[in-house]
Amino acid sequence: MDVSKFSGIFPAFYACYDEDGEVSADRTGRLAGYLLKKGVQGLYVGGSSGECIYQSVEERKKTLENVMKAVKGRLVVIAHVACNNTRDSQELAAHAQDLGVDAIAAIPPIYFHLPEHAIARYWNDISAAAPATPFMIYNIPQLAGTALTMPLFRVMLQNPMVVGVKNSSMAAQDIQMFRAEAGEGHVIFNGPDEQFISGRAMGAAGGIGGTYGVMPELFLRMNELLEKGEIAQARDVQDAINRVIYKMCEAHGNLYAVIKEILRINENLDIGGVRSPLPELIPEDGVIVREAAEMIREATAGL
Repeated sequence: MDVSKFSGIFPAFYACYDEDGEVSADRTGRLAGYLLKKGVQGLYVGGSSGECIYQSVEERKKTLENVMKAVKGRLVVIAHVACNNTRDSQELAAHAQDLGVDAIAAIPPIYFHLPEHAIARYWNDISAAAPATPFMIYNIPQLAGTALTMPLFRVMLQNPMVVGVKNSSMAAQDIQMFRAEAGEGHVIFNGPDEQFISGRAMGAAGGIGGTYGVMPELFLRMNELLEKGEIAQARDVQDAINRVIYKMCEAHGNLYAVIKEILRINENLDIGGVRSPLPELIPEDGVIVREAAEMIREATAGL
């Protein structure tokens, strides 16, 4: 399988809401257009940054439809389709294939701690619903409650449509382990934004991250420097990125509420708030948000 297109910077797409908190087709298209203009290589739609567990199947379809309409094949699109049951996940997988996405992805089922053979069946059933579309495993054990083990990965590699892993475990060496096990024709993406350099050094072909969309220039520049072998300069960009992330995490409101407010400040891009039970910003967060927005502007200006 040719995996060359699965490389570079893939922002995890944010949920876009109107003033009533409903998924907005217009704002979804605007965000996709903004990221396209920034020069990213692809988008990861419907994952954690897209608030997927708080949205209905129809809302997730609407988001993906409007992303695909906006990018018109000019970006590689990976659609996260996992729901906490197989039937809805298969519906989203088939829908994503019909729209022509480049790959689908899925976390394991959450809440119940299923045996690995049940997780494998869940993923393979999802893949079977989109039989012509590559399938990517999303490993995020700190949120899903289940880790992708090597025995489970070996079982999944028997599925010829498994293209690789979006690895968001905090252990960077997992990337090397998955890459070595999968071999040629597969790809591993780095997940944790704060360790992009480490993930790439371990062999990740690129990154998928929730803060990429609010500062894409910094991630694009860092990746460019790494490809040139300019490690010290790349590390300086990673340091600047991490300072921004740490600042954003100081807020009372959810990280994505902070990010969306920064997009309003820096890009004049309004994509709404976050969906309950994610906490909205409080007045005291204003100073933190403005400081983080300024930090992004200064770091970007220094590229």
